Amino acid sequence: MDRPDRLHRGRGATFSPDNRYSSTTREVNDDGWGNLDAPLEPLPTTLTVDSSRTVIAYNDSPDVGFDRSINPYRGCEHGCVYCFARPSHAWLGLSPGLDFESRLFYKPDAPERLKHELAARSYRPAPIAVGINTDAWQPVERKLRITRRILEVLLECRHPFSIVTKSSLIERDLDLLQEAARLNLVSVAVSITTLDRQLARVMEPRAAAPQRRLDVIHNLSSAGVPVSVLVAPVIPVLTDGEMESILEVARAAGARAAGYVLLRLPHELKQLFTAWLEAHHPNKATHVMNRLRDMRGGKEYDSRFGARMRGTGDYAGLLAKRFAMAERRLGFGEFPELDAALFTPPRLAPQLDLF
Repeated sequence: MDRPDRLHRGRGATFSPDNRYSSTTREVNDDGWGNLDAPLEPLPTTLTVDSSRTVIAYNDSPDVGFDRSINPYRGCEHGCVYCFARPSHAWLGLSPGLDFESRLFYKPDAPERLKHELAARSYRPAPIAVGINTDAWQPVERKLRITRRILEVLLECRHPFSIVTKSSLIERDLDLLQEAARLNLVSVAVSITTLDRQLARVMEPRAAAPQRRLDVIHNLSSAGVPVSVLVAPVIPVLTDGEMESILEVARAAGARAAGYVLLRLPHELKQLFTAWLEAHHPNKATHVMNRLRDMRGGKEYDSRFGARMRGTGDYAGLLAKRFAMAERRLGFGEFPELDAALFTPPRLAPQLDLF
């Protein structure tokens, strides 16, 4: 177990807390030999095959605009300390801390499994969200190319899909996105948390820099791909004052729609984020958490539908008003509904023509 005040270069989390399902707990103890003062070794990224039998995950949440999603990877090397998906690593018996961003799992057969699921007679098409739990264009995708192969399947079947990413690697797949956009099959949301490069470097260390994400918005929009900006997460005290600025530069870059999500701290993420604040912004830590509790009914997190994404109370209401005013002033709109009528189920094997 790492000590929260000893930082791994290029990683977001400051330590690896025990996951909530663990039968044992650990704590750091100084044995007097100076081991805790020794420099930390670089933390390598490991890849393990994910043998999940299905690739499409379904949900019935009223808080999101989709009922199904695909995640080619578990864990995310971007290392965003605030990532709401971190607690999902506990399901694998791992820590939501440094394990989440260094011990990754991938689904090499995801495109083939997707074909089988789309070919099922009971399947009914509706937009699939790609890369919702973890970024589908995180660094390992450059080599593994699983996400690109998934897009090829979706495009071949004329299946609608949406994307959320903070990676510039998505530009590699512009050829597929342009064709999908021509058929009204795709929309892309680029998430931006802050425009402060220094803050971004320690908060989301391996994600694209803020200006680079604005370049992605511009390049996608210029290519005819519908793109929006997602101001997420909004962190009280730390980034909430940037909301209007982010919306303005994103609109100038070509974003046609916008959204925002308040910081969410489920399960172990409360401990992880608090430790990160103490390490990087000790003078603001108490203020940040108190303001967050103001918007979470006195708690660090409120999981109720309708409240978990935006919060409650006066300050949450003020954020909503600020966003609405900026959205209206800057001329943001909504995307047309993606077209599911073009869907054609894949053919899994050659068939003889009927005479």
